[in-house]
Amino acid sequence: MTKERLIPLIVAAALFMENMDATVIATSLPAIAADIGTSPLTLKLAITSYLLSLAVFIPASGWTADRFGARAVFSIAIGVFMVGSIGCALSSSLSDFVIARILQGVGGAMMTPVGRLVLLRSIDKSALVGAMAWMTIPALVGPVIGPPLGGFITTYFSWHWIFLINIPIGLVGIFMAQRYIDPIRSDHPERFDLVGLVLAGVGLAGIAFGLSVAGLNLLPWPVVAGLIGVGCVSMTLYVFHARRTASPVLDFTLLRLATLRASIIGGFLFRLGIGALPFLLPLLMQIGFGLSPFQSGLVTFASSAGAMGMKALAARIIKTFGFRNIMTVNAVVSAVFLAACALFTQATPLLLIMIILLVGGFFRSLQFTAINTVAYAEVETAQMSRATTLVSVNQQLSISAGVAVGALCVESTMAWRHMTTITADDFAPAFVVVSILSALSAYFFWQMPDDAGHEISGRKAIEISSRKGAEKAAAKTAVKTGSEATEDARDQRLG
Repeated sequence: MTKERLIPLIVAAALFMENMDATVIATSLPAIAADIGTSPLTLKLAITSYLLSLAVFIPASGWTADRFGARAVFSIAIGVFMVGSIGCALSSSLSDFVIARILQGVGGAMMTPVGRLVLLRSIDKSALVGAMAWMTIPALVGPVIGPPLGGFITTYFSWHWIFLINIPIGLVGIFMAQRYIDPIRSDHPERFDLVGLVLAGVGLAGIAFGLSVAGLNLLPWPVVAGLIGVGCVSMTLYVFHARRTASPVLDFTLLRLATLRASIIGGFLFRLGIGALPFLLPLLMQIGFGLSPFQSGLVTFASSAGAMGMKALAARIIKTFGFRNIMTVNAVVSAVFLAACALFTQATPLLLIMIILLVGGFFRSLQFTAINTVAYAEVETAQMSRATTLVSVNQQLSISAGVAVGALCVESTMAWRHMTTITADDFAPAFVVVSILSALSAYFFWQMPDDAGHEISGRKAIEISSRKGAEKAAAKTAVKTGSEATEDARDQRLG
């Protein structure tokens, strides 16, 4: 097997474990909440705390991989994720579950970005789109089998067992990493920005956690406002600190690159909307429509199956139409399918729901492939560690924000309707809001240059070939025109 396929598949083992874990939890959320004595909306802290832990610790991933070697960091990260999974399975309270999820987040914070860094440093840019597709195809198997598998285990056994699935997967990932990944490290690692890590960590934690608990009545409003305020102040201090630091943990100067800037800002908005879907949809299916976790998982399966179908075509589509055109149009199309979820009622046939989710997953998968790939189109090799760190933090924080926005919309609808119990009608406004946010990303993708990412998509070669063809055609036309003029002159002389 070639390097362009082997390395993406190794990285995909970690993504498989992480993605399946996330979808399993979303499907089993109501059952877990009932067992540990809390509400499903309150248990969103378990999702938010995991994503928050990722956002806080990801900034250290690039430097850690450069300093200690990607293989060692990748393997240890998988081990930490496995320990956190065991902790989740043994949890008997909300606090236990949240702590275990935070530990999982520490492992995931190193596992995914370091794996992506290995891919970027091992694969030529011209083969990057194909490599990204190979990496994400196995990773998408997790979301495909996660919902029905998690629903089946939760319905017929116990939700505790869904986390133990990660153990054999993690062991396979560690084995593959030790055998096939080179211990890639930088010969001259940069100085670690500890002050920046603390400031950014406190800032991200305060803002994300404050937003996630707002409206849940878990903490007094002054405390919530204080968390958000401290987070904003800390991030402001970090921005000033980063300007005076040669090697900041979050290098915002990379945003000068047009493709990376579009991937960060546009990608944040797109993921913010789409990130709410795995949280809202299972709750709608189970609490709103009364489906079992297994039935809900089978419905959610359609969205992931659609994503799987796109991966084989993504590289060809992007090569044909270009990053800017595809990402601009597809952002709106994906948002429309997300908004369609607001029309789901108990009378809507499940087959129709699954078809809408299937087609929507097809377009969302194309968008994610394009966003994840074009981000590195202009990034130099020496900047890859900083770029992967910035992209990973943005990605996780946007998904965390999506969960928070989705839950806040549901809570706000309940308060407006003076309801104390969640019903199916409480979800429609949330789907509309997050779909609008996703659609707004199209503006930032349109701001990219016409030739954005042509080197990595292969479209540049098409344009060169087309240009040469046009030049040859023009030359033939010129010769033909000259010949016709000569013949006309001859006819005139003969006349």
